[in-house]
Amino acid sequence: MTITEQLKQIVSEHDVIEQADMARHTSFRAGGTADLLVMPQDIEALKAVLGLLEQEHYPHMILGNGSNILVKDSGYHGAIVKLGEAFHSVRQDGSRLICGAAALMSAVSNAAVCGSLSGFEFASGIPGSIGGAVFMNAGAYGGELVQVLERVRLISPDGSRDFYRTAEELDMGYRHSLLQESGDVAVEVVLNLEPGKQEEIRAKISELTARRNEKQPVSYPSAGSFFKRPTGYFAGTLIQDAGLKGLSVGGAQVSELHAGFIINTGGATATDILQLMEIVQETVFDQFGVRLEPEVRIIGD
Repeated sequence: MTITEQLKQIVSEHDVIEQADMARHTSFRAGGTADLLVMPQDIEALKAVLGLLEQEHYPHMILGNGSNILVKDSGYHGAIVKLGEAFHSVRQDGSRLICGAAALMSAVSNAAVCGSLSGFEFASGIPGSIGGAVFMNAGAYGGELVQVLERVRLISPDGSRDFYRTAEELDMGYRHSLLQESGDVAVEVVLNLEPGKQEEIRAKISELTARRNEKQPVSYPSAGSFFKRPTGYFAGTLIQDAGLKGLSVGGAQVSELHAGFIINTGGATATDILQLMEIVQETVFDQFGVRLEPEVRIIGD
């Protein structure tokens, strides 16, 4: 029995897609195919999927909302596991929000507003899922997820263990968490927020949204800030000072609005994006001696 047939015995036939076009599942709207896309709809199915993939030594990775990933045009030769609908829930328990790991940041933000809970405003416009935000310790406007994270429910890479880790135990730093090394899969995220006034929370989110829309190319497909912030510098400022704003390779462009973003102006391939990335890295290094590292996860052969 093939790995595909075995997976279809765990999840429904519709939740296993062969040669999945990852441009449809990533915010860059570019990239190649994955041999398999598997979408377990609950925790028990996820455990069984992970157990099978580990047992068969079949290459695999977890995908959140695909907002910080670029799959090379050559594709990913393995299974990409995307959490299904059961992982999108958000519920309030006092000053806490208990979120399925696939819940979009926008949905979590909306739940915080509706529950008059403050502290998540900085994250309201961050694209992607709350699980992905934990994985990367996502941040914006002076805030980071670690500041409001209480604990995370995790499944071990082989699906055999179901356990919790606190924010402290996850060793969260700048765009880093222990999950990047451990391979544990976040399935539930508990945020500890503060009671606040709903109108003040809405006003703060509106202010940050206006700032984001004014300064960031939100109307084009991208993966957000493409490069990590180098110590002592801002990536966007270095790229702008290097005269690279507006530089294009194929359909990929260094945004004219914010040089820290590489955008898909239409029809960009992953190769276009990666070639542009390399030009930016080389030019900035030649001019300023600073090596820019991608914040975007680049996947594939």
